[in-house]
Amino acid sequence: MTVEVRKWPSSLPSRSRYHGLFNASHRAFLRSVGLSDEEIERPLGCVVVSWSEAGPCNYHTLGLVQHVKEGMEAAGVTGLAVPTLVVNDNISMGTDGMRYSLVSRDLIADTVEAQVQAHAFDGLVGIGGCDKTQPGIMMAMVRLNLPSVYVYGGSAEPGHLGERKLTIEDVYESIGAYLSGKISEDELAEIERHAHPTVGTCAGLFTANTMASISEALGLALLGSSTPVATSSRRAMYCYLSGKALGHLIETGIKARDIVTYDALYNATVLLMAMGGSTNGILHLLAIAHEAGVSFTLRDIDEISRKVPYVVSMRPAGLYVMADLDAVGGVPLVLKKLLERGYLRGEALTVTGKSLAESLREYRFPNVPHEHVVKDPANPIKPTGGIRILWGSLAPEGAVLKVAATGIERFEGRARPFDDEDSAFEAIRRNEIQPGDVVVIRYVGPKGAPGMPEMLRVTAAIVGAGLGESVAMVTDGRFSGATRGMMVGHVAPEAAAGGPIAVVEEGDRILIDAREGRIELLVDKAELERRMRELRPRPPKARTGLLAKYAALVQSASRGAVTSPGPAG
Repeated sequence: MTVEVRKWPSSLPSRSRYHGLFNASHRAFLRSVGLSDEEIERPLGCVVVSWSEAGPCNYHTLGLVQHVKEGMEAAGVTGLAVPTLVVNDNISMGTDGMRYSLVSRDLIADTVEAQVQAHAFDGLVGIGGCDKTQPGIMMAMVRLNLPSVYVYGGSAEPGHLGERKLTIEDVYESIGAYLSGKISEDELAEIERHAHPTVGTCAGLFTANTMASISEALGLALLGSSTPVATSSRRAMYCYLSGKALGHLIETGIKARDIVTYDALYNATVLLMAMGGSTNGILHLLAIAHEAGVSFTLRDIDEISRKVPYVVSMRPAGLYVMADLDAVGGVPLVLKKLLERGYLRGEALTVTGKSLAESLREYRFPNVPHEHVVKDPANPIKPTGGIRILWGSLAPEGAVLKVAATGIERFEGRARPFDDEDSAFEAIRRNEIQPGDVVVIRYVGPKGAPGMPEMLRVTAAIVGAGLGESVAMVTDGRFSGATRGMMVGHVAPEAAAGGPIAVVEEGDRILIDAREGRIELLVDKAELERRMRELRPRPPKARTGLLAKYAALVQSASRGAVTSPGPAG
């Protein structure tokens, strides 16, 4: 292998840690893991890998490390791998384990920071898979402000049952269908066996694939790297190229915060809206902005959502999966169309050292029909973005609604409040939820759960029971990217922080208006004020351990549910 000879900055962290007579003890430990004099002399790159055998999303990522290290070596950088943790969302879904999902995002950022800083790495390549590994790694990149490249582990191939294409979404909705007597136990079992046939993340545009796509728009990942499936040989190629790209960033001194600017966050939000991605993307973009020290709020996101068209037909809102998008040109195709129509800020910097516009001009697109997956922005699926921000008496600090996943723009119904997810699920199972109801699940926010779990088990049960167009849901918790229907999440302030959602009573009328961006508790103002005065705080659900620590630190969902005390300096 030919190693590129480069002139490295003298200010690299590894220089003060591993060079010079008085660092002999540090070098001794590097020698003990097999590094030569030449390798110690080079810049030291970190390969952060989120790996776990507890689920398919990150099962294979350890095998990608060597490809990244080979790319680093070709660029004259010595690579060493360190792990970070994984909480698998699907396996924890609908259980107390889901409370650890969002918590793990900030833990991942913290573990990456600790390892990179403690060992004086000069830059990092992060490999992520499942939902929270990706924003956690990207948060760490901008917090550390080192040369950084993100690379995705890839999604699973879609499942097939006859002519039907399957994802994990189908399993959840089939449980609801079984509970309502629409399918048999054997039919449910067949769907289970065929839904997720390979390693990799969920195949649809759920949270993992949303964040992978966003990494390209942010400029932190190489164009085209997010869409090849986990089983594709192109995964190895993108890992190698990402390792090589890190060498260029170290040489030129381009750091994560040079890339993740307001313009980059703007572009990422444009892509999120155009693709109709997961509502979790909102939460994570706010958190990344916080770590980068960039003022980027729900108001900015709302403004973008109102003018960017929804153009990509991806599940759960559309028909196609990540492999289908990859076949027609991937995320770069979407970005190219948006740039041509003036929706993107093309001058934003990327990990190539070139602008987004320049990188797109150089990208090779396949010459195949694509209009079935990616529409022209002039002829969109919907004229506005796939996610709408709502405000009103029920959510003074904001809430989110994935309008791409519902054809309903206005819903008014009778409140059915529950103080936990299990109670709501049991009510659906007992057929107690009827058309015209608004299921309200509260005390499941960042502080209240604690951990802001996803409500996929409940939303899928509603859809599976045939109530997806006639029942709405409102919660201070989160939704899976696989959720569809009139489902409003991230209600802020949350119930545990004294938000109005805490005082919703059985039979209250609730209005959700996606067109106007409103969510209202339709009770008399004086009555609402009385309820708020009489509201008494509930004792915390977690008093010891990680969840108690998280609840004490976490900020509102309207600010990304971050736990770090302030933005980067």
